[in-house]
Amino acid sequence: MNRNIIGIAIAAVGFIIGLAFLGNAIKNRNKADNTISVTGLGSNKFTSDLIAWSGNFSRNSFELKSAYDELANDKKVIENYLVSKGIAKDQMVFSAVDIQKQINYGTDANGRSTQTFAGYQLSQKVSIDSKDVAKVENLSRNITEIINLGIEFTSSPPNYFYTKLGSVKQQMIADATKDAKQRAEKIAENSGAKLGNLKKATMGVTQITAPNSTEEYSYGGTFNTSSKDKEASITIKLEYEVN
Repeated sequence: MNRNIIGIAIAAVGFIIGLAFLGNAIKNRNKADNTISVTGLGSNKFTSDLIAWSGNFSRNSFELKSAYDELANDKKVIENYLVSKGIAKDQMVFSAVDIQKQINYGTDANGRSTQTFAGYQLSQKVSIDSKDVAKVENLSRNITEIINLGIEFTSSPPNYFYTKLGSVKQQMIADATKDAKQRAEKIAENSGAKLGNLKKATMGVTQITAPNSTEEYSYGGTFNTSSKDKEASITIKLEYEVN
């Protein structure tokens, strides 16, 4: 008889404790649900203040020394040309000479594969980084002037950068945070609630594209270098308690 009473008492206590845990869990769950998550956007348009441009020139000859001498002469001509266009020598970077053996592949009268030496191709690259964007941009567009000097020259499209991107990012973060908070306040107001403490803030990656373009954003961030004019954006996700 005593054992039955003790068993019933233990079961009753366990039931009460279980109800207490369940009530606390429901309370905590409801508390966790009383939040607002919003995403704010910060954006900025700016113009690049740094340009990077490069071009390649080459010579072909069956004699290695002859090709090298011709390429060295081309380098002097290109250097003098760039100086005449207002480019300082310390802004020019010439790469090491690249040497490639040219081979012609074919078949003989018996259908066997053949290899014929076709000479050497020597090439070199010149690169320029400058804050005088307009000057180098104009240079890249008038590269036929170098070709007219008798040099086999190939120009690459210039790349554009912005040296004050750090300050732009700071302003975008501030704008995105302000935008997100205003959204949260409006949602709380329309719901008849009051915005509480900030619980969590998550910053997205910076996306830099050409203005009014169809470029897609990427998970790791987009960084457009082909456009002189750029538009940057960043998102901030805020989570607030609601009272």
